[in-house]
Amino acid sequence: MSQFYTSTDHFVLVPAIMLALFGCAVLLFDFFLFPEPRQRKRLVWFLFAGEIFTAAGLWRQQAFLASEGLPEITAFQGTLTVDGFSLFFNWIFVAVSLLVAIVSWRYLEIEGEHHGEYYGLILLAQCGMYFLATGTDLITLFIGLELMALCFYVMVGFLRERKRSNEAAMKYLLLGAFSSGLMVYGFSVMYGLAGSTKLRAVAAAIASRDAWDPVVFLAMATTAVGVLFKVSAAPFHMWAPDAYEGAPTTVTAFLAVGSKAASFAFLMRIFLGPLETARPAWEPLLVLVAVLSLTIGNLAAITQNNVKRLLAYSSISHAGYILLGLIAGNATGLKGMAVYILVYAFMTLGAFLVVVALRRENLIGEDIEDMAGLMHRSPGYAVLMLIFLLSLAGIPPTAGFIGKYYIFLALLETSHYLLAALAALYVAVAIYYYFRIVRSMFISEAVAAPPLESTVGLRVALAVTGVLTLAIGVYPEPFLRLAQTSLVR
Repeated sequence: MSQFYTSTDHFVLVPAIMLALFGCAVLLFDFFLFPEPRQRKRLVWFLFAGEIFTAAGLWRQQAFLASEGLPEITAFQGTLTVDGFSLFFNWIFVAVSLLVAIVSWRYLEIEGEHHGEYYGLILLAQCGMYFLATGTDLITLFIGLELMALCFYVMVGFLRERKRSNEAAMKYLLLGAFSSGLMVYGFSVMYGLAGSTKLRAVAAAIASRDAWDPVVFLAMATTAVGVLFKVSAAPFHMWAPDAYEGAPTTVTAFLAVGSKAASFAFLMRIFLGPLETARPAWEPLLVLVAVLSLTIGNLAAITQNNVKRLLAYSSISHAGYILLGLIAGNATGLKGMAVYILVYAFMTLGAFLVVVALRRENLIGEDIEDMAGLMHRSPGYAVLMLIFLLSLAGIPPTAGFIGKYYIFLALLETSHYLLAALAALYVAVAIYYYFRIVRSMFISEAVAAPPLESTVGLRVALAVTGVLTLAIGVYPEPFLRLAQTSLVR
């Protein structure tokens, strides 16, 4: 009889345990030790401690794999798997959570909504992300996805006195519940095919059937709808613009980067695992979704005057670019997906942090007009925003160019010439709407506004994201090797 909880199980679960324990600790300390609103910003130190212990657990896992020469560690009878893929994404989650947290306390003070549960929700959402990157079982993946999603439902509506925030949270909750229902239905069909929830057993069951088998197609289609909703790919993107605009800007940054990276990790586990042999059936579907995402995301962004909505539609188009790497399906395409997700995390986070810097008393700072003359008022913020926007557009020598380069290269290697041409065309469209912001910052006359305030945390976060956005573009080799280790085998 096998042991219920082994040392290997504990070793794999340590980062998730740390995130859950510190997340619950923040909630308890907020209630018992820090009843005063001014004291609650001290709770961010518990988040930092939780991230340090989580990072230590990840480092031990990575060191063990390297020292033993093992490709992976499995735990809980194949339910969780630590490999290069999971470690790659979990390091992104740690970095993003830390950067969001260090700028949040000042932003929440301005909003008058500084509550301790905010930091607990960040840790618990990251715990869900850990299971999405590490899970190799349908039930584990679903639990991780819903844990992450439930935290984001609350965080999007965190500004309780704002109608826009409440409306965004309600739309996100209702549409998210609908998509989760479809996805669970797909999971149930997979379980019916395999008689098991393990991804390897499901993959073997689907491989024994034709790709166009009606039952396989039903499982693939319903699962795809749920997963594509989470990555905000068109036509399942309806929630993203409202959620991005209505949520606190720090939450928007975390949602746009952390949730999307975790959801793509989930998508890759599913499509490159159980559904790999059904590629003839799902590849045309993903081609349609990618083209719609590029088209709707880029064309809708042209008319936006709110920077957060513009970046929301931009994120839809970026989801389309990442899906192109999966459509290509070769080693270059998978590396391109990993690189693109990595660079997307830092350049998008940096862009939202500049919007956070514009927020002050009596000025939200989310409209393009609010950035008018930013180069004259605060040259540092303007230059950083320029770097992030150039990277989002894919202009060298920024990180965004490296991500798009590998996606285009993969499409050319697999003879998807029409898709490559269409994707290149939409780069020109993206340059147009990104440079609307650049024009406002550098050419428009400065608006009458008080000087921007800057905190140490905000400066550190912007410095990290700015340096990485340039470093990955100028010297990409270390980051390409890191992406190479993340490929799903």
